Amino acid sequence: MTDSIIEDPAAATSPRALALRVEGMHCGGCAGKVRRALEAVEGVASAEVDHAAGRAEVTLADAAVEPGTLLAALREAGYPAGLEAPGEAPAAEPADRTTVLRVEGMRCGNCAAKVRRTLEAVEGVASAEVDHAAGRAEVALADPPAARERLVAALQAAGYPAAPWSEPSAAPCRPAAVDEAPADTTGRAASSSLDLAIEGMTCASCVASVEKALLGVPGVASASVNLANRRARVGLERAVAPALLERAVAEAGYKAESLSGRPRSAAAESAAEQRRLRRDLATVGIAALLTLPLVGQMVLSLLGIDASLPPLLQLALAAPVQFWAGARFYRAAWPALKRGRGNMDLLVALGTSAAFGLSLVLTLTAGAAMLSWHGPHLYYEAAAAVVTLVLLGRVLEERARHRTSAAVRALLALKPEIAHVERNGAWTDLPATELKLGDRIAVRPGERVPADAEVRDGESQADEALLTGESLPVDKAPGDALVTGSINGSGLLIAEVTATGEATRLARIVRLVEGAQASKPPVQKLVDRISAVFVPVVVAIALVTLAGWLVAGAALSTAILHAVAVLVIACPCALGLATPAAIMVGMGVAARNGVLIKDSAALEAARRLDTVVFDKTGTLTLGRPSLVETVAAAEGGAEALLRLVASAQQGSEHPLAGAILAAASEAGLGLSAPSGFKALAGRGIEAEVEGRRLAAGNRRLMAERAVPTAALEEAAGRLERRGLTVVWVALDGVPAGLLALGDELRPGAAEAVTALQTRGLEVVLLTGDNRRAADAVATAAGIPRVVAEVLPEDKAAEIARLQGEGRRVAMVGDGVNDAPALARAELGIAMGEGSDVALETAPVALMRAEPLLVAEAVDLAKAIHRKIAENLFWAFVYNAVAIPFAAFGLLSPVVAGAAMALSSVSVVGNALLLNRHRSRVRRAR
Repeated sequence: MTDSIIEDPAAATSPRALALRVEGMHCGGCAGKVRRALEAVEGVASAEVDHAAGRAEVTLADAAVEPGTLLAALREAGYPAGLEAPGEAPAAEPADRTTVLRVEGMRCGNCAAKVRRTLEAVEGVASAEVDHAAGRAEVALADPPAARERLVAALQAAGYPAAPWSEPSAAPCRPAAVDEAPADTTGRAASSSLDLAIEGMTCASCVASVEKALLGVPGVASASVNLANRRARVGLERAVAPALLERAVAEAGYKAESLSGRPRSAAAESAAEQRRLRRDLATVGIAALLTLPLVGQMVLSLLGIDASLPPLLQLALAAPVQFWAGARFYRAAWPALKRGRGNMDLLVALGTSAAFGLSLVLTLTAGAAMLSWHGPHLYYEAAAAVVTLVLLGRVLEERARHRTSAAVRALLALKPEIAHVERNGAWTDLPATELKLGDRIAVRPGERVPADAEVRDGESQADEALLTGESLPVDKAPGDALVTGSINGSGLLIAEVTATGEATRLARIVRLVEGAQASKPPVQKLVDRISAVFVPVVVAIALVTLAGWLVAGAALSTAILHAVAVLVIACPCALGLATPAAIMVGMGVAARNGVLIKDSAALEAARRLDTVVFDKTGTLTLGRPSLVETVAAAEGGAEALLRLVASAQQGSEHPLAGAILAAASEAGLGLSAPSGFKALAGRGIEAEVEGRRLAAGNRRLMAERAVPTAALEEAAGRLERRGLTVVWVALDGVPAGLLALGDELRPGAAEAVTALQTRGLEVVLLTGDNRRAADAVATAAGIPRVVAEVLPEDKAAEIARLQGEGRRVAMVGDGVNDAPALARAELGIAMGEGSDVALETAPVALMRAEPLLVAEAVDLAKAIHRKIAENLFWAFVYNAVAIPFAAFGLLSPVVAGAAMALSSVSVVGNALLLNRHRSRVRRAR
């Protein structure tokens, strides 16, 4: 396409019509936006846009319209464009012989190579060209051509979600971000969500107001606001300028700042929080000094000592507290009041204003007594004490809340500021943010890795404890991956950068943890509904209290004070913090233990589980098979058979193929180049080797090719009873022999099964391997129920069958060829050592390949859910008990203010107890 784009705007094809090449259009919505952007330019009569061809035809009403104006309009809309070269034919939609796919999940050249090999292995594909930076694969089709559905299915099985280029991707469509750094230099992935920092929220009602404001912005699909960390995650249907979201939040009375694309620094964020905390502490300190004399005189009067201050002096002490320290309550209450909504600030402002106003009226009508030490009884101390106590409560709450986000800050702190980079043949120190893909970096002993990289030279060990929970260092040698934030051991490592910035595994883990913390479990919907009416109901109760006491014959001042107590003691803040505080702490604890719970809905699913289904290869076993025995039925012996099969397997990505190739290499066998290679999902492979047609796979493949197997059945049975996986080999339709491969059970697999069974869960083994091999593994692991010889695409159906029996199922797999089964289960758990596919596949991802972590994940999910239930229970009970006590005059406004301040602190404090969670499972070594 780039050859057809003319950068000189003067090279117009016609004074009346222009043809433009437009990049970044993926769907009809994009085409509509491009058309509207063009037709909005003065002098344009009409525009016709074809998003599949990436082309726009513009008819001009005014020949004086400069092409550069059109290109600028499209660039501003987020779609880079250029003029079509004179005489260039319009780009046709992919013909029957070519198809273009959008491929997700590619982040490096190795991914692109794997995608290319996967596509070229599909029958009916001639060749494939893959661009991992653009997420694009162009496939040339053979005769007869492969259906696009088969290509998409093959990529899905390989761990790369795909769709035809002209259709929307799995993520919501967005135009190309023109001002972003190119993906091939930063490794940044496109995002369909935006994170905002929100200031000014104090309670659950504020959360509802901010969410409503964000959802009112065109292009916003969803909005989830977290009171505990004051963040909002906004799901977008299309590109939305952050300024629009910030403006919408500002109009609702709060301040918002976009975090997306901004470098994250744990030190900077912590410093900003500390500055805000010091400022608030200073305000509380001054307010307390002014309030102390007022409260002191009240305490002395209760002891029978008359120590009343002159009314004017009381006014002088209380006014700064009410209108300076308490100004934030008015500032936050007014915008909510204008929009017919209430929040905690409104309750505090109403309550303290009523007490202060009553006292002010009594002061102004006291005449000469306003200077007397024995003036009328006033209530300034109630207003000032409530303001001071609420502010103190917020400071304590802020400190506790700061601790809830410790896990994310710890992850952010892992990334070093400086990297040692080779540039122009010399080593230099640069900010880690300036690293690019392909840069050579040096990681010295004791230093943290500045970006995801692959070791090119040197050997060492890396401490990945904070990322994976793995306490032991991991050996690193050439070819091994380095993860951002891990600590190098005693050796110098030279590595090549494979991902930077937001594309690193560390950044993605942070995003996943923050996304989980921002998510809302189903029970929160009930809390949100209650919070929406909480403040109006409390105000109504306060008015009823006022009227009731007046009807009962109480003095106006007494009735007002009891109404004030009702307003002040009500605490929507505790309701708003109950769920997010527990989720933030719990998700952080889980991440530290190597468990990423990506969605709070998974907590509910984990609590209700009764069945756990394990995949075999790579999940219960190490996934590193080795050749154990070769049985040759034809002439030439075992070595010749191994050489032929290894030659054919050179085009395969399957772990068994790797084991066969490793055995051939170890034996020093020379391999031939195969042709016509085909990977047959769930069955095996076929290829032409040295002029002979070779088929290698399972019994199903032999049956499909009508290969007689009777002569080898006895040997195959003997091998399978040992728990070995048997690969049948046929040459030109004649049985040639067997290759038996073994895979060790993972350490801790049997203990993991026992741990799950002691928790009342039934464990099932689901595998595509033969029945005898599956039974052998199941026996070793202690699994009583086995479902064997299941094709990858049929695993989801087996999960559905279990669900049809009334079971609530968790599926544990590696996240590659069992993605549909993970999605079908109530809870998907991907055990992929933090790999890209595992991180994206299931609601729960295990950062270490330890089966015992499955039991740990279930325990953590139940602990978090239990803490949410506790917090909500106490928040509801507090309000249900405290409000009637205040209404019946059993609590003074000062006591009510103290109780309200402590209620939210206690909720956060209870959530922090999750940090004491200790694993109940014993790790195997």
